[in-house]
Amino acid sequence: MKRAIIIGATSGIGKEVARILAEKGWKVGIAGRREALLKQMKESDPKSFEYEVLDVTREDAPERLESLISKTGGMDLYLHSSGHGMINPDLDPEQQMTTVETNITGFVRLINFAFHYFRNQKHGHIAAITSVAGTRGMGINAAYSASKRFQMTYLTALAQLSENRKYNIRITEIRPGFVRTEFLHRKYPMCMEAPYVAEMIVRGLLKGKRHMIIDWRYRLLIFAWKMIPERIWEKINLYKMIRK
Repeated sequence: MKRAIIIGATSGIGKEVARILAEKGWKVGIAGRREALLKQMKESDPKSFEYEVLDVTREDAPERLESLISKTGGMDLYLHSSGHGMINPDLDPEQQMTTVETNITGFVRLINFAFHYFRNQKHGHIAAITSVAGTRGMGINAAYSASKRFQMTYLTALAQLSENRKYNIRITEIRPGFVRTEFLHRKYPMCMEAPYVAEMIVRGLLKGKRHMIIDWRYRLLIFAWKMIPERIWEKINLYKMIRK
């Protein structure tokens, strides 16, 4: 039996990926801040799920992750689905710092733990959900787009480190676009449903893909964004475009 640990599994993409893996016979350890939702998932399929209350911004997060791994009986796949970010063109300081603490500090804290675990185990698979927003700096959510770019670069560095030192740790970076969840409930362009995105993610994970962009529309969008010169990009009003 394969074993997966999913951080950020109380809702949205993480929850849907956990459900699909359980249906495929995986033992799944789920973690998040809301115990009631974790307990509900555990009770829905006690044989498939174990859970641990975990906040990535707290210093005890690695200890709680270690506890969850023990409950699950090991770890073959680590999926980091925890994240924070919102439209913030006014650069509200509290929102900016919460985003940085979650998407950078919390991300490094737990990704590093998983990397060390798999290095000692001599095999493993680390996957993380970044975002198409990491492609370019975006004025509507500066901390979010910058933190997602950080995650993308960090995963590349870990992939190189694993390859150089023969750690046998597979790295997968997952870039979805707008996904309809309880945190993103209003209508956005090219918005996708969480079950569809999760299905695409699981397919890619089982194939061992290094990169995933979901879906083809966002692959075209990223290609177009990369082609735009910086002086033109900085004049684009993204806030006005998504509010249409």
